[in-house]
Amino acid sequence: MEEKQFAAVLAGQARVAEDIRQSAWTLHERVGQTYDDTRPYGFHLSMVADAAMQYGAPVVADASDVVPLLFGAYYHDSIEDARLTYNDVRRLASSFMTEPQALMATEIVYALTNEKGRTRAERANDRYYAGIRTTPYAPLVKLCDRFANMSYSFRHASGSNHHMRNVYEAEWPHFLQAIDARPTLDGRLLLPPALTQAVENLLAP
Repeated sequence: MEEKQFAAVLAGQARVAEDIRQSAWTLHERVGQTYDDTRPYGFHLSMVADAAMQYGAPVVADASDVVPLLFGAYYHDSIEDARLTYNDVRRLASSFMTEPQALMATEIVYALTNEKGRTRAERANDRYYAGIRTTPYAPLVKLCDRFANMSYSFRHASGSNHHMRNVYEAEWPHFLQAIDARPTLDGRLLLPPALTQAVENLLAP
């Protein structure tokens, strides 16, 4: 989608996007989840959605996909961290959009939900990444999620952020390969080059 058209669709959907944002923030507040122990978890959710809005235009195929994309960004941790089921997410999504859109939005959230596992590697295993690579807009949202986490951890100097910076740096080549769906004829599975470059800029010495 052209940048101007994407911006116009975002402007036209600003009200529903704000309603989705508030709903997602409230959900994570209700379960007591925070970000970096000090911030409301919605701070992270908004960073992910903001990245999708900033970089998502080249990947979006149709104006009707914009609201599902934003819902997927704001709700991407809702099954994993906020105790929702797949059907809970779909019912919530249906309150903001049509049923076909709600299905698309829910599939994004489901694809980004980690597998069961004792370690980071087990939770983000080959099956997990295969699900991302085959779900429209899931690679984009996952890259937005990683960009948000990296942007934050690279700017803050606490011990945990320093540790995660090292983790993200070490994981980056494998992570990028794992979410890259090429070759594919479905542009909704692609990664925006500008967003990939933004992450690599963070990694530059």
